[in-house]
Amino acid sequence: MWLLCGKEEALLQDGGGSRKKEENARKRILCPLDPKHTVYEDQLAKHLKKCNSREKPKPDFFIQDINAGLKDETEIPEQLVPISFLSEEQMENLIKKLRKASEGLNSTLKDQIMSHPALHDALNDPKNGDSATKHLKQQASILGNIEKLKLLGPRRCFVEFGAGKGKLSHWVDIALKDAEKVHFILVEKVTTRFKVDGKHRKKNSVFERLQIDIQHLCLNKIPLLSKEKLPVVGIGKHLCGVATDLALRCLVETYAASCEERNEEPLAKRVKNDKTEKEINTLAKEGNEKNIPEKWTPVAGIVIALCCHHRCDWRHYVGKEYFRALGLGAVEFHYFQRMSSWATCGMQKTSLEASNISTKRKDKQNDGSEEHDDGGYRITDDSTESLPGFLNVEEKKKIGHLCKLLIDQGRINYLQQKGFNPALQYYTDPLVSLENVLLTALPNHSSSPETTA
Repeated sequence: MWLLCGKEEALLQDGGGSRKKEENARKRILCPLDPKHTVYEDQLAKHLKKCNSREKPKPDFFIQDINAGLKDETEIPEQLVPISFLSEEQMENLIKKLRKASEGLNSTLKDQIMSHPALHDALNDPKNGDSATKHLKQQASILGNIEKLKLLGPRRCFVEFGAGKGKLSHWVDIALKDAEKVHFILVEKVTTRFKVDGKHRKKNSVFERLQIDIQHLCLNKIPLLSKEKLPVVGIGKHLCGVATDLALRCLVETYAASCEERNEEPLAKRVKNDKTEKEINTLAKEGNEKNIPEKWTPVAGIVIALCCHHRCDWRHYVGKEYFRALGLGAVEFHYFQRMSSWATCGMQKTSLEASNISTKRKDKQNDGSEEHDDGGYRITDDSTESLPGFLNVEEKKKIGHLCKLLIDQGRINYLQQKGFNPALQYYTDPLVSLENVLLTALPNHSSSPETTA
C-alpha cells in the first residue's frame, strides 16, 4: 500500500476538486434533435452523430406523402373555432346539413358478431381479466369475418396496419395452421414493446415488421411483395381515424393501381395454373382450395375495425368527392368529425378516471392504432366540450353516430369507385367495445361481403 505525504495528498484532493469545478462549469444544452434530453455543449457534434433521434437512411419503401392525398390549402380555413364556441344557430345549421346529407343512409348496420375456433382455448382461459377477454372477443370476430369472406387461406400476404403488438396477425397465423406461402407485414409507426410476432417460427409463414408512418408507405417497394407477387389482404384492429384513410389509399391506389399498370402475374396465380391434379386434390381435401381466389387482384380484400373518427383529417380523407357531391366541404367535415365523438361519450367516468385515461391517450397519440380498453365506456377528446343547451345526451349520441356513419359512407363510396364491393357491419357487442364497426371490402369479381357463405 502506498502512503502519501500530507503535501501530495493535498495536491490530489485539490486536483479532484478542480475537475469537479471544471465539470460544473461545462454548459448542458437541449439536444436539437430531441429536446427531451440534454448534452454537453462542447460534445454536441459528437453526440449528433450517435443520437437515437438522428435521421436515419430511409428504406426504399419510404416515399414522402405517397398516401397523403392532395393538399388543397384553399379549402381549409386558417382557424376554426371549437364546437363549444359556436352559437346555437350555427349548431342548428350544422345539424340540419348533417341530417339532410344522411337521408337515405341505413343507420342500422347488420350484425356480424362471429368467432373462430383458433381462439377457443384463449377465450376460455380462467386467468383472463375483463380487458383481455374483450380484446380476444374482438380478435375472434375479426378472424371469423376474414374467414367468412374467404380471405383466410394460403399463398397471400396479410398486411396489418397499426399493428401494435401484432396480436391480430398472430391469431390469423394460428388459424392458418400449416397453410403454404403465408406472409405477414406488420406496419407500426412507433416502437412497440412486448411484440408477439417475434415468437413465430413456423416454416410456412414469414413475419416482417416495418416501423413507418402509413402516410409514406409504398407497398410495391417492399422486397417481399415485389418478389413474391402475392395478393394482399389488408387488416387492422381499431385503426384510428386518419390511419384508416391512409391505409385505404395505400392499398387501393398506391399498391393495386401500380400492380395493374405493370400488369404483373402474381406467384399465387402462376402456382394455381401450374398445379398438378394431385396437388389440387390434396388442397381440396385439406379445405384450402376454396380459399384461393379464382381471379387474382393485387388486393384480395380489406377487413378493418374502425375507430376514433374525431381524429380524421380532411386532407387525408378518401371520401372528399362524396362530401362535395352532398354540398359539403372541409368546414363541415371538421365539425362532423369533432361531433362524431358524441357517439361514445354518453356514459362518462369520474373526472379522476377521465384524467388518467386522457393521459394514457396522449402517450399513445398518433400511433395509428390503440389497444382500447373500453369496458363499454369511452372518454374522447371532445367529451369535455359543453353540451349545446338544446340537445340532451341521447340526441347528442344519435348525432355522433350519424357523423360516424356519414364519414364511413364516404369511405364506402371511395372503395366502390375503385372497383371494390364494401360493407359496414357490427362485429362486436357495444358492451365489449363502443367502437364496434367493421369495414370489409372485396374486389368486384369476388363474392359479395353480404352474400359470402
